[in-house]
Amino acid sequence: MRTTFKCAAKSAYNWRNTLKIGKILGFLGLGGLAVFIGQMSATALPGGGNDGGVAAVGPDVIVGALPNISAFGQGVWPVTGGTTYVAYSVGTTSCNIGNQQLLWNPNPAVTHPVMPQGIYRVKDGVMKQVGQSWVKHGFCALQGTLCGTCTPAGSGCPTVLGIGCSDPYDSSLNGNQSDLKTRAGINAATGVYSGTYANPATPTGYPSNIRCRITVPKNDLDPTLNVGAKYVIEGMYIQPQDATAGNSANNGSYRTFTVGTTYSTASGYPLTLTGATIQQIPAIYYWQTQHADVAIRDYDVTGDGRFIVASRSFLNTNGTYHYAYAVANFNSDRNGSFFSVPVPAGVTLTNITAVAPFNHSGDTASNDPWTSTNTGGVLTFSCPSAASESVAHSIRWGTLHTFEFDANTAPTTASEILTLGLWKAPTTASPASSISVLGYRPTAPAPPCVPGDLNCDGSVNGIDLTALLACWGTPCGDTNGDSATDGSDLSNVLAHWTP
Repeated sequence: MRTTFKCAAKSAYNWRNTLKIGKILGFLGLGGLAVFIGQMSATALPGGGNDGGVAAVGPDVIVGALPNISAFGQGVWPVTGGTTYVAYSVGTTSCNIGNQQLLWNPNPAVTHPVMPQGIYRVKDGVMKQVGQSWVKHGFCALQGTLCGTCTPAGSGCPTVLGIGCSDPYDSSLNGNQSDLKTRAGINAATGVYSGTYANPATPTGYPSNIRCRITVPKNDLDPTLNVGAKYVIEGMYIQPQDATAGNSANNGSYRTFTVGTTYSTASGYPLTLTGATIQQIPAIYYWQTQHADVAIRDYDVTGDGRFIVASRSFLNTNGTYHYAYAVANFNSDRNGSFFSVPVPAGVTLTNITAVAPFNHSGDTASNDPWTSTNTGGVLTFSCPSAASESVAHSIRWGTLHTFEFDANTAPTTASEILTLGLWKAPTTASPASSISVLGYRPTAPAPPCVPGDLNCDGSVNGIDLTALLACWGTPCGDTNGDSATDGSDLSNVLAHWTP
């Protein structure tokens, strides 16, 4: 008989309301005050094309703080051939920095926020998303003052977040599986949730302790396998009023953490939050703080949401150059279907790879690997074909895919030279099938110098003759590959003399 697991069914609203208030009060009574003090260490940064700001017109929900992390131990996903994963969740304290109240109605109402969570790693100069959660659905809002003066929308935990008010969802609450659901039915660009609250069935054998939470391969956190790696954790809010008001570009925030060396099967590696919460800036921007040569830019799809594309190229020890591209779907409903980079003739590519976070816990989205082709002067990474968006391995909102290769030539940058395809079909409101983006690309190999053109300036003249005579009897003026400068090299210079 088949055993079917599901993320736990929705609990009654009143029970969750009481539980939430009780958790917060109990948290304070048991020393949780330190967490709330930690929440106050938050930094709001402008830039990066993120459009947030204090006193925005309309409701404007942001992640004001990422105060704590909960750990849930390890489990083995049978569909990965025995890969061990560890699970976590992060607390998210929201702030309404707009000038209107924000609805926070519990299901089945659609006017409430949903919150995805993710873990990212910068290792060997490249950023990747190593873990993602399902989406937490909000159900009521406390009326705190993390982000300044609060005009409460009511007492207790009402279904509205007041102007200037903050609402803490601690990490244990965000890791509660009763309100963790798939991305299905959520249009991140509009904030509208049109799905059913029932989750798909989880395949037999999935461990119940880590389902639906942020799941990360154990090896991606193991300090002995990730020497020098840096990590960040990200939280985000999606809500329809916020999107309608045009305030959805500032909904993601991140915070750094360190990984402890002591491992237990009950809790995995200990994760310790460090520094301040970087408000209103998505995690992908952390890559640029670690490597100043990262090129990064936001791209808003007409009639849809936002992608963020970052790239970096650097010299390998063997003389080739490594190219890495991180493509984050911040809140696009169209999703990403392919990513292409021009490759000039004569450029040799090796070590072509594509990496994406694992879709888990019975999520209908595929984990089929992306494919790549290098033909016609273009390297293209492509999402495997699928009958519908719900089962495709496209670049879904709240996720980041990384594409890499090595090339035998150095990079150049220019605007609108790379292409990002959109998975969902164009519409009248959103007619584009792809967008052009900024990033590094390989340069064309330099043509070989004409024999006798010792300084490779395109002419064979007296400058080259003088250089050749100065090198006579040594290898430095060699033009025919015999490691000597002699009469045959002089003949080359005279034979190719430029009038």
